Amino acid sequence: MPINQQILLDNRPVGPALASNFKLVSSQTPALHDRQVLVRHKFLSLDPYMRGRMNESKSYAAAQPLGEVMIGGTVGEVVESRHPQFTPGDQVVGMGGWQEYSVVNADQPGVLRKVDTTHIPLSAYLGAVGMPGVTAWYGLVKIIEPQAGETMVVSAATGAVGSAFAALAKARGCRVVGIAGGPQKCQYAVEELGFDACIDYKLYQDAHALSKALKVACPDGIDGYFENVGGMVLDAVLIRMNAFGRIAVCGMIAGYDGAPLPLNYPALILVNRLKVQGFIVSEHMAVWPEALKELGTLVATGKLRPRESVAEGIASVPEAFLGMLKGKNFGKQLVKLS
Repeated sequence: MPINQQILLDNRPVGPALASNFKLVSSQTPALHDRQVLVRHKFLSLDPYMRGRMNESKSYAAAQPLGEVMIGGTVGEVVESRHPQFTPGDQVVGMGGWQEYSVVNADQPGVLRKVDTTHIPLSAYLGAVGMPGVTAWYGLVKIIEPQAGETMVVSAATGAVGSAFAALAKARGCRVVGIAGGPQKCQYAVEELGFDACIDYKLYQDAHALSKALKVACPDGIDGYFENVGGMVLDAVLIRMNAFGRIAVCGMIAGYDGAPLPLNYPALILVNRLKVQGFIVSEHMAVWPEALKELGTLVATGKLRPRESVAEGIASVPEAFLGMLKGKNFGKQLVKLS
C-alpha cells in the first residue's frame, strides 16, 4: 500500500487562519478490508466553509477535530477495490479530505460516487457539477424561486457558487448582477460568465455607497439575493431589495475569522416582507440528482464554463486555502495532486 501524505489541523486559529494551523505528515495507507476502496486523489477542493470548521465554536456542523485530516471534497481514481460496485480505473468523487489517498467504506451512502468524464472534466465535479453548483441550484430554485424578468444578485460572483448561480438564473430569464472584488473579476463575470452587470465592492467604503452602485445596476430593484459574504455587502443589498424579495443565505465569509457581523438595517426585513432563509446543501440530498442533471447539461453544452485556480501538490494546500479566503483565487480553487 502506498505512502500517503496528509494535512492535519494541528491547532485552532485565533483570528485569521494561518499556515501554522496545519501540519503535513506522511503515513502508511492501511490494507483494505472487504467492501473498502482505495482512491488516489487527483484534485482536492478548497472551499470557504472549511474555515468555519476550524473553529471550536458552535456552528451548523461539527468542528474539525485536531490532529485529523482536514475535511474536503476530492475527485480521483480507484486504484484498488474490495467492493463489487467499484473497479480500478473508476473515476470517483467523494469527501477524501486533504490527503493523497483515501480508504473508503463504500457501503456508506453517499461517500463515493462514480462519475462520467466523457463530456464533463473530472475537476468540474468539485465545482459546477458538484457541491458548489448544487448549492447555487438549491438557493435559487428552492428558496428564491425566480420568475422570468426578475433581478437576481449574488455576492462572491465569480467563485464556484456564483458562476453556477448566474448560468442557472439566466436560463430562467432573469437579469443577473454580481458583486465581486476587483476589476478583472467583474470583467470576467460580464464577458465570460454572462452576468448583465458586476459591481466591484472594493471601490466603495460603506454600505450606502455600494447601494448606490446597486441602484444603477438594478434599476428595478432586487428580487432575489444569494448571500455568500455578509457584512457591508448584505447591508447594501437590503437597502435595494423589493417588497416580497427572497434572500438565500449560504455563507458569511466576512465573519469567518470570528469578528461579529452587525446588521444595520434589520427593519427592512419587516418593511419589505422579505423571506430570509439559511440553508446547508448537504441536508437536501434528495434534490441533488435533479440539480446535477441540469448543471451537467450546462457544462457539457458549454453554457457554464467557470474558471479554475489550480495549485500544485499537497504541500501547496495551506497557502492556496488562505489565498482563497482572501479572494486571491479566480474561480473555483483546486489543488492538483496527480
